[in-house]
Amino acid sequence: MKQVSEIEFIKAPQLKQKPNPKELGFGKYFTDYMFTMDYDLINGWHAAKITPFAPLELSPSAFIFHYGQAVFEGLKAYKTNDGRTLLFRANKHVARLNHSCERICIPTIDPTIAMDALLALLEVEKDWVPTLNGTSLYIRPFVIATEPYLGVRPAHEYKFIIILSPVGAYYSGKQLMPVKIYVEDEYVRAIPGGVGHTKTPGNYAASMSAQQKANSLGYDQVLWLDGKEKKYIEEVGSMNIFFKINGEVYTPKLNGSILAGVTRDTVLELIKSWGIPVHEETLSIEDIYKAYQDGHLEEVFGTGTAAVISPVGELKWEDHVMTINNFETGEFTAKLYETITNIQFGKMEDSFAWTIEI
Repeated sequence: MKQVSEIEFIKAPQLKQKPNPKELGFGKYFTDYMFTMDYDLINGWHAAKITPFAPLELSPSAFIFHYGQAVFEGLKAYKTNDGRTLLFRANKHVARLNHSCERICIPTIDPTIAMDALLALLEVEKDWVPTLNGTSLYIRPFVIATEPYLGVRPAHEYKFIIILSPVGAYYSGKQLMPVKIYVEDEYVRAIPGGVGHTKTPGNYAASMSAQQKANSLGYDQVLWLDGKEKKYIEEVGSMNIFFKINGEVYTPKLNGSILAGVTRDTVLELIKSWGIPVHEETLSIEDIYKAYQDGHLEEVFGTGTAAVISPVGELKWEDHVMTINNFETGEFTAKLYETITNIQFGKMEDSFAWTIEI
């Protein structure tokens, strides 16, 4: 296995001035260095480097521009009150990156090499992990096809890159802010047999029309229904979705068109450890609306890396508007958020072995 010591380090002539930690936002600033590694048919994955963050030079005929062969991931590192840096569920993200690679016909990356690269880059850039409450260092590994060739087949050359971005707290205050979600009934996100279960850029490009439509109607995000019958719930644009009904928790089962969210998996493990019944099954929007009408729909929340837990205060489906829990964050939703973030920031014992100290 390739070790961290085999990664070439190219020092930047000058380091950047770090941004104001109170004005980080999301995806606006990037650290001094990035990791890169190349692939070709003769050498496989090779030429691992940590270099100054800089533009890439690609041919206009590079595969990525014409056939969209690319995958990505998103995870975070957190600074604890006692100065440690914790990486959350990195192995799970690496595994999902390779799962996406397999579906998009990109050569997989040895998980040990990927983790070595990630840890080496974070060791160099650990001073970029922000310390203000709720802030973190967002980590974006991705792979793009770089071969200069026009023709529909898997590319013969790729580049694996990791970039880092310090990000602000998702919620500006201490209280979670419920979101309004529009149930999309015209466009579809994915179908079984497609690439909906992968993190590939095309999925997100295809979602933008529906997102603009939702925004124009005053809603924050889109809840997608299945591509065939447009009646079964799949996921929100940037989150998986959960429903608390009569004291039990329900979420759509993975069916080949739903992304296997790492935070989704985290929530499922937590709920099971608490002894609360949780169901992964096919859910229709009609079933959710009936539960709402009967007064049984107690809480709704989304799960994802950016927000961790996002309470849902309103769902609009066709002409029906469902206000959830008086548009307030429910106790169960708040408990999940507090538990996960306390583990991420080292405030609570990690009995699940989810974190890695850098």
